[in-house]
Amino acid sequence: MIIPFLNFKAQHDLLRGEMLTAFQQVYDSNWYIMGAYLTQFENEYAKFSQVDYAIGVSNGLDALYLALKALNVGEGDEVIVPSNTYIATVLAVSYTGATPVFAEPDVNTYNISPSTIRKAITNKTKAIMPVHLYGQACEMDEIMAIANEHQLFVVEDNAQSHGATFNGKITGSFGHINGVSFYPGKNLGALGDAGAVTTNSAELAERIKCLRNYGSKVKYVNEEIGHNMRLDELQASFLSVKLKHLMNFTKDRVQIAQWYNSVLQGVGDLILPKVHSGASHVYHLYVIRTKYRDALQKHLNENGIGTLIHYPIPPYLQQAYAHLGYVKGDFPIAEELADTSLSIPMWPGMTSDEVNAVGMAIRSFFNEK
Repeated sequence: MIIPFLNFKAQHDLLRGEMLTAFQQVYDSNWYIMGAYLTQFENEYAKFSQVDYAIGVSNGLDALYLALKALNVGEGDEVIVPSNTYIATVLAVSYTGATPVFAEPDVNTYNISPSTIRKAITNKTKAIMPVHLYGQACEMDEIMAIANEHQLFVVEDNAQSHGATFNGKITGSFGHINGVSFYPGKNLGALGDAGAVTTNSAELAERIKCLRNYGSKVKYVNEEIGHNMRLDELQASFLSVKLKHLMNFTKDRVQIAQWYNSVLQGVGDLILPKVHSGASHVYHLYVIRTKYRDALQKHLNENGIGTLIHYPIPPYLQQAYAHLGYVKGDFPIAEELADTSLSIPMWPGMTSDEVNAVGMAIRSFFNEK
């Protein structure tokens, strides 16, 4: 059985009629940028996210950058980020001229640890950027308490956890302003690049709207140096369709994770995903850990099972950030995760037979061990 790491077919077969109708409506409208379909999706996503405002932008990286810029984060400032995140989180900080300061994750949840955030705060810290990694919400109550205590901004990176909650409150609604990605592989994915900023601040929402559109609120009148970072009508209309199905797709992901938990429990030295007692997990990824990671990945690939490593090189060890002076050993938890983590197939519509096939292939690897 050939099982890819990600397969859109089940989703797209289900949505085909609605998506083609959405395309035709936008096509026939003859209006493709900053129109009614964008406004409709922004309103829908704000309601879903339980915030007052959602502003569509070009992608998740731009969403994070614009959020920081709207807070006037810049040169001389520090922003605390996880030591084990995708590079986009860190790039957003660098784009502003600020300095990323890394903090270790909790070894069980892989999310940034409140205790390490506290240790990373200096008199230059201006913001904290927690990343809800792999689909699990961060410990946002404590993170917000730390931010309030030190008068810091919080910008949630909600690229991987649409619909996850901490103590019943949805991700993307905690921070002062937050970024989200709708890259096609995300739980809520467009058919191209797309993103959004969420906030309860009318002032910040207006600034994002201005910054994303050349620094202009009125055509040909430019209030500040802005950007062309808009979400187009077509992607907005596709996202409106998919948003209606998101919770059902999330139920699928949770069910698949439960199947994996059952078939992989007690196998070899595997460490399975652990969920914080206050958090929910929407399983953007199902990540297992083993000291035999590379050999297991090779075994699965040879048996037709797709895998990925999220993420093999921590951002502070990337060549792009060599100027910060970090060396191997500075963040041992992030490095352990980088050396042992393996993401196995996960997508809405994946069948129990496919999950069992992945599980049996993993079991056979450890049986040979």
